[in-house]
Amino acid sequence: KTVTRISLFSLLAVLGSSAFAFDVDSAIQNAATAHDHEVVAKYYQDVAREMQAKRQEQKQLLEEYENHSYLYGRQAQDLQAHTEALARKYEKEAKASMKEAELHHQMALQLEETNPSGQRLSAR
Repeated sequence: KTVTRISLFSLLAVLGSSAFAFDVDSAIQNAATAHDHEVVAKYYQDVAREMQAKRQEQKQLLEEYENHSYLYGRQAQDLQAHTEALARKYEKEAKASMKEAELHHQMALQLEETNPSGQRLSAR
């Protein structure tokens, strides 16, 4: 029951967050000012925080499976392996998002140095 509740809650959270999705690809393509890059960096920082929170949830769930494996019978090892894999996946995604955030912070700093007024630069 606990696993089903957690899975259902995770699904609802994903569906709910997709309704307010940020079009990061478009934002990256159109980023022309330091502020634009800071907005993208903040997005990636938020994603990293979300991935770290999901990783923490998986770690807690793994602890539950390890401490009470007798409750899950023959599925206990499969549940533990799956949960460990998800935790690793979320950790990897968090690190990748933080790298992207840092990249966009650096771009913002460079733009700030070359264009302190913050005006959009013309491609002409």
